[in-house]
Amino acid sequence: MFIVQRERGYLDPAGVRYLAKRLRLRYTDIWEVATFYSMIQTKPVGRYHIQICKTLSCKIHGRGENYRFMCVNVLALSLARPQLTGSFTVSMVECLGSCGTAPMFQVNFDYHENLTPERVDKIFDSLTEPSRDFFC
Repeated sequence: MFIVQRERGYLDPAGVRYLAKRLRLRYTDIWEVATFYSMIQTKPVGRYHIQICKTLSCKIHGRGENYRFMCVNVLALSLARPQLTGSFTVSMVECLGSCGTAPMFQVNFDYHENLTPERVDKIFDSLTEPSRDFFC
């Protein structure tokens, strides 16, 4: 599933049919797994896919309301960069496995941990640099 997603940008119905035939599984078996895991995308995503951890550890370490505020800022910052309009997809996901360095979010395959509002600003500033190539 991950290889199809990497090649096509997301796991589309044609990719699911291919996998079902290739692996000799039912079409629905592939969809059941694909829709269970947040790492498999069944719809197109932007160049920068920001996945915000919504589990208790991130909320506690982010001091509850401050974490919620930071999450809103992530979305606002992504929308405030006109040169990157349409480049962002923001998703709230279950645990990303970084509870000891919470709060955190993931941009494509890069983890950003121990977040503060200042660090979030710097991360978004780095996304606007044309020299950095991101895999999505």
